Amino acid sequence: MTTAPRSLRPLIGVLLAIGVAQTATRISAIALPWYVLATTGSATRTGLVAFCEMGPYVLAQTFGGPLVDRLGARTVSGITDLVSALAALAIPLLHAGGVLNTGVLLALVAVIGTARGPGDLAKEVMVPEAADLARVPMERATGLSGTVERLASTLGLAGGGALVAVLGELTSLTVMAALFALGSAVVLTTLPRRATAAEADVPAAEGYWRRLREGAAFLRGDRLLLAVAVVVGVTNLLDAATTSVLIPVWARDSGGGVGAIGAVGAAMGIGGVAGSVIAAVYAHRLRRRPVFLVGYFLTGAPRYAVLALDVPLWCVVAVFVISGLGAGFLNPILGAVQIERVPRPLLGRVHGLVTAFAWAGIPFGGLLAGSLLGATTLVPTLLACGTAYFLATSLPGLLPEWREMDRRRRTEQTPEPRTAGSEAA
Repeated sequence: MTTAPRSLRPLIGVLLAIGVAQTATRISAIALPWYVLATTGSATRTGLVAFCEMGPYVLAQTFGGPLVDRLGARTVSGITDLVSALAALAIPLLHAGGVLNTGVLLALVAVIGTARGPGDLAKEVMVPEAADLARVPMERATGLSGTVERLASTLGLAGGGALVAVLGELTSLTVMAALFALGSAVVLTTLPRRATAAEADVPAAEGYWRRLREGAAFLRGDRLLLAVAVVVGVTNLLDAATTSVLIPVWARDSGGGVGAIGAVGAAMGIGGVAGSVIAAVYAHRLRRRPVFLVGYFLTGAPRYAVLALDVPLWCVVAVFVISGLGAGFLNPILGAVQIERVPRPLLGRVHGLVTAFAWAGIPFGGLLAGSLLGATTLVPTLLACGTAYFLATSLPGLLPEWREMDRRRRTEQTPEPRTAGSEAA
């Protein structure tokens, strides 16, 4: 049996595909809400569009694993990116033809969300396979993947805001479609067919629900992981409300326009990248619980407070950089806690369930913000969300199980401690 020659091409291709997809997604996060606001002026409809994209996304990613296993990650990623491209391109084309009503727009947005779910999952699956072909250590490959994702998200928000401001929402959606098509082409041309093909010995379907129940039973028995999952779920709900509706409405009302959306998004991303780098170097020397609580405090309340105040854009950007810095410390800690507390055979199932908790509220964030804005004005809504964020992230820290987050206590309680990782929850 001969060993396949080393090839960096698949790894470069996967990283490029991840970067392109994340950039397209961030452009969509600005162009679609701004298009709805510009054409309808309704914050409620803006929230509904966000729900129709993220709802199918969460469901498709949660249950898309068997599809990726059966068809192969390369095939799923290539097909779903192409579907996303076609659905995105249909929006400006139908608008130009005068046949784009709200129902059609929501349906197309749902198609994009449904395709992105398994598409993003497939790219995650391809990273270790591409790393094997490149003979690159897995830690380095996943580190590169995370760095590319954060940088693409940051640049995508900044570039998306500038793109919408200069070219308009519809042209920006065309660019987004082109990026998704490019991502599909990159995957299909750089990843060898056999490297990411479907496995021949896929586990029987009858064992799926049993394995899922085992993971759920473990999560129910671990009070710290369950508390973390609930807190992340609440904060993700509020973050989704902020990014999909509250920030666009703030940008419109403050006169900053779509460029302000890109500026604050890029500021948050830059702070997040810096925080992640600092955490990678120093977080293992710090006590987790206070760092976690301080990080969440910086991430939440200051953002809502500065948006509620009538301050210059540079001040808002500065606060968002600080918030991003705090957020950069969160995922390394959450990943390390999961890896240390969960037995390795259960890690995938428990991680998937924690992720499901964390993402469950995201589709409803836009609806929540739209409903609040329908009942009151922007400033009270921002203050209410900021208060909820502060309470959700500070009060749980008083519970006794949160003390187990500290590495020393966990080392004393765990017979066989595991190496800390940096995967996001």
